Amino acid sequence: MQNESNTPFAVVTGASSGIGLELARQFAGHGYDLLITSESERIESAAEQLRSSGVIVTTTRADLRTYEGVESLYARINAEGRPVDAIAINAGVGVGGPFLENDLQREIDLINLNVVSVVHLAKRVLKDMVDRDEGRILFTASIAAEMPGPFEAVYAASKAFVLSFAEALRNEVKDTNVVVTALQPGATETNFFHRAGMDDTKVGADKKSDPADVAKAGFEALMKKKDHVVAAMTKEKIQVALGQVTPETGSADR
Repeated sequence: MQNESNTPFAVVTGASSGIGLELARQFAGHGYDLLITSESERIESAAEQLRSSGVIVTTTRADLRTYEGVESLYARINAEGRPVDAIAINAGVGVGGPFLENDLQREIDLINLNVVSVVHLAKRVLKDMVDRDEGRILFTASIAAEMPGPFEAVYAASKAFVLSFAEALRNEVKDTNVVVTALQPGATETNFFHRAGMDDTKVGADKKSDPADVAKAGFEALMKKKDHVVAAMTKEKIQVALGQVTPETGSADR
């Protein structure tokens, strides 16, 4: 399908709820047509909400934990017949609890979604952007990337990977007009903690950031061509700052 529209076009993964849906709202509110994706059937109701902004919103359901799921999303992107001006690689999941007790398959699924699919999708879309010498990629990392994460060990490690990966890609494409930005949310009021089995933890019960505020910060950073943005509560930003200057043995004890 060829589309001659001059309207910018954005793709958002994990867009059925939470930060992903709010990122899609940011793009829609700034006049971007959208392709949004999630494994959840809620992606259709999310699209209906976004269409109220007056933009074209298409959907596709894909299980990005799998190679086939990422390839199907990329095929759907290509079927739009228009360049991707921006993509928010946002889909992710958490697993909370002691590493020795957590289910291995859940943690492997986490790695497949948070790490493998991020590399896979970036491999596909970044080449197209570099060939065109234009485009923007927003990776959703986390403040958890800045320090070890006891009782969310695999999740924190996965987000450390995403942050490092985004920073490396930004350096590799610095001589092009492609923008790479990392969004680092803190604890955010989404269903993340429930899905991770962390409702009864301190962080799960504490006050959290509004996902709309997090998404706004991420969108603005991407548009301003920033390398990263920390979108978190003040106390979390302080913890990140301390984590960057505290020896690892001290960081791990917190």
